Amino acid sequence: MHAADLSRPALIARLREARIWDVVVIGGGASGLGCAVDAAARGHSVLLVEAQDFAAGTSSRATKLVHGGVRYLAQGRLALVREALAERAHLLKNAPHLVRPLRFVVPAYRWYDRPLMGVGLGLYDLLASGSSAIGRSRSLDVARTVAALPNVNTAGLRGGIAYMDAQFDDARLALALARTVFDLGGTAINHCEVCELVVEDGRVRGVRVRDRETGEACRVAARVVINATGVWADAVRRLADPAVPPLLRPSQGVHLVVDHEFLPGSDAMLVPRTADGRVLFAIPWQGRVLLGTTDTPRRDTPLEPRPLPGEVDFILATAARHLARAPTRTDVRSAFVGLRPLIGAGDASATRNLSREHVVEVSSRGLVSVTGGKWTTYRLMAADAVDAAQSVAGLPRRDSQTACLPLHGAPSTHGAASASDCYGTDRDQVDRLAGAGRRLVEGLTLTEAEVRYAFRAEFARTVDDVLARRHRALFLDATLAAAAAPAVASILAQERGVGADWCAAECTRFAALAARYRDLGMGV
Repeated sequence: MHAADLSRPALIARLREARIWDVVVIGGGASGLGCAVDAAARGHSVLLVEAQDFAAGTSSRATKLVHGGVRYLAQGRLALVREALAERAHLLKNAPHLVRPLRFVVPAYRWYDRPLMGVGLGLYDLLASGSSAIGRSRSLDVARTVAALPNVNTAGLRGGIAYMDAQFDDARLALALARTVFDLGGTAINHCEVCELVVEDGRVRGVRVRDRETGEACRVAARVVINATGVWADAVRRLADPAVPPLLRPSQGVHLVVDHEFLPGSDAMLVPRTADGRVLFAIPWQGRVLLGTTDTPRRDTPLEPRPLPGEVDFILATAARHLARAPTRTDVRSAFVGLRPLIGAGDASATRNLSREHVVEVSSRGLVSVTGGKWTTYRLMAADAVDAAQSVAGLPRRDSQTACLPLHGAPSTHGAASASDCYGTDRDQVDRLAGAGRRLVEGLTLTEAEVRYAFRAEFARTVDDVLARRHRALFLDATLAAAAAPAVASILAQERGVGADWCAAECTRFAALAARYRDLGMGV
């Protein structure tokens, strides 16, 4: 498809075509976009609809890691770790402009920590051997540990151990998947919600959707519908069968973003066991440091959750035990919260013990639901869901083609200059637009051209589409993001052809959103 086909009118026109889609996917997060890419790569006609923005929910609020999950080693879940490490290798190869290796250092404060961790991480290396390997773990003495983590607490430090994993930009990877859907001939539309499932003769035969911008609704026919809505999957399952029992028990993870000075250098730090039995990460990310995460059960599933009482203090207190100079509440630039769709409704155990593995369910009415999992294994989730969808719809049985499928923007070689740019091979298109190199606010890299490109080629419709997901300003520094909002609104208004009233409303709405990312521990 040509770039002009990505305009909103062209997308809505495709939505209204009188046709039966092979596959309709509900949900524009990691699993939904993965399903759309997988189905399109198999040659099926695909439509994806997302009620908010691509990755607006959990899929933009991850810990930014593509990893096997070192904590699963202690649980003996070796198959899950091996599977995730293989997927890490696929992502490093298929999206090198968005995924890169990252070294972690685990500080050791007891005499047995290094040998014990060495055994576990040696097993991690073994599970990642062959094509999945990106570097081996190694033991560090005190001097090398301090050199890697210059702000580490040295009181009682006995050295450390280093190992390799990978880091990514979750929202940008979601956008790459959305663009890949179009590259493969499919269609994906954000800000378009499913109002109901169309059920005929006891089977799900399509969806009724509403354009959230105009309020106009239409019916879309499908041979099969995939529910990939993450923590909201149970709500969609109930559209097909109001009496269906829940699958999910959501958990909340809080992340704090502080200045780079609290973890100078390029290595990340892992605290292997916190007071709640989880791990704590301190990760260099886009010029800041990301601290997290918590694991707190909650019954509701708001689109913009906030830290619950005590979660911020828990992260800061844990960091303070491992950093010589520790951040305080006043040092937090932004706090963001993700909800995890954990499998295990009705289970009274701690959410850290619930399954991160995914589940594909086919309802009695033929609705395919995929949920659970994590970003690292999104591709496997999608392949399993599309396998099930093919059976439900009687589609030609074709195998998944995505293991070696480069995602949109991926350079042809890892040595290409675009490998370090989130736009990848699209960077030249961005720089040809008006305002290239003209930064909107001091302290942010966002340019006028990037805002225009976000609207024209990346489906951005609102200020937070740009400042939360096309650029990560809201997650990096909520105050700077709020300062950039008027300029972003003005550019979007020019592109949309709307006036000052729209700008004012967008700025007011975004100011309230940014305040939520600055306010800590509100518990709502």
